Amino acid sequence: MLGAQAVGPADGTAFDQAGSGDVRELDDDAHDSAHDSAHDSAGQSPPGRAAADATRKGRPTMADVARAAGISTALVSIVIRGVPGASEETRRRVLRIADELGYVPDQRAQKLRRSSSRVLGVVFELQQPFHGDLVEHLYAAAARHGYEAVISAVAPSRAESTAVNALLRERCEAAILLGSRLSDEELERLVRRLPTLLVARRSGVPGVGSVRGDDMVGIRLAVDHLVGLGHRRIAHIDGAGAPGSSDRRLGFLQGMTDHGLADCADVLAGGLTEEAGAEGMRYLLDRQVEPPTAVIAFNDRTATGVLDVLAHRGRAVPGEISVVGYDDSRLAKMPHVQMTTVSQDAAGMADAAVAAALDLIKGGTPRETVLTPRLVERATTGPAPH
Repeated sequence: MLGAQAVGPADGTAFDQAGSGDVRELDDDAHDSAHDSAHDSAGQSPPGRAAADATRKGRPTMADVARAAGISTALVSIVIRGVPGASEETRRRVLRIADELGYVPDQRAQKLRRSSSRVLGVVFELQQPFHGDLVEHLYAAAARHGYEAVISAVAPSRAESTAVNALLRERCEAAILLGSRLSDEELERLVRRLPTLLVARRSGVPGVGSVRGDDMVGIRLAVDHLVGLGHRRIAHIDGAGAPGSSDRRLGFLQGMTDHGLADCADVLAGGLTEEAGAEGMRYLLDRQVEPPTAVIAFNDRTATGVLDVLAHRGRAVPGEISVVGYDDSRLAKMPHVQMTTVSQDAAGMADAAVAAALDLIKGGTPRETVLTPRLVERATTGPAPH
């Protein structure tokens, strides 16, 4: 059994390059090609010959599709599995021929190959503290079910597709993707290869489950808290295009509107990093209008950047400006920070993620699990200044 470990090279190939390394494992019908080629009938087109062979043999194989298309079985495998590595023209032609022949991939054989590994693959962002907290709890949650967790990191020098490919080579039974940035098309290709679960992101892809916090509720907890302390001019530095950003932005605006403070709501494009928070806070302080008395950041990292600028500008926190983060990561709990933040409950989210992944492995219906966040009040928020 594999132990809890990180896998994959520091840099690597994308889906198309990794696919060729997995052909021998994933292609159920490749061994039929040499034998079946002897039965090609003269005078028939390739699809016609393959159709005749398939009719004679019974269930059409991947080798039949390859012969009809005039390409290798390995290239057919790339198309069938939905990974990059084939041109669009080849992809369309192979899928058309497969449909004409009535070819259906042997999902049962693929499932049998995965069923004995008892390994869950986890992709996470190396620079996101909350992801590190989740990974720690995922190890424990997986172990309680007799599984091991194998992790693969996304970093500035390592794309998410590379991290996913590293896990695919480990023959994991399911993939758990933390804060994934993969497109819906990429997720559709991945879920055809193994059960896939998103964490801290919505899933709009059939077959892909998700476990996430209720971001709209979470950000409104922060708004309610600050309004209760007397704040009116409140700004939100959002997460730009990060998963959950649109929900938090909408929750902030709705929360301010419900308190009759729509005209006082200020939303700035931000990001996930300290620099994004610092840039947003500098803008709020330097523009030609009175700055807000409170700032809600997209996450704890962004809030750390906000606090850094306020410290360098000599602005008292929370005396002049209150700051709220999001995630309740290890950053928020540091003794010299003690940040008020919204907790997503990393332990509870990890438990729910492992349970959902195991259900997918058993053939369960993908579903969305939404957890309720809570506010954790610490030292960076206080009454609005008079």
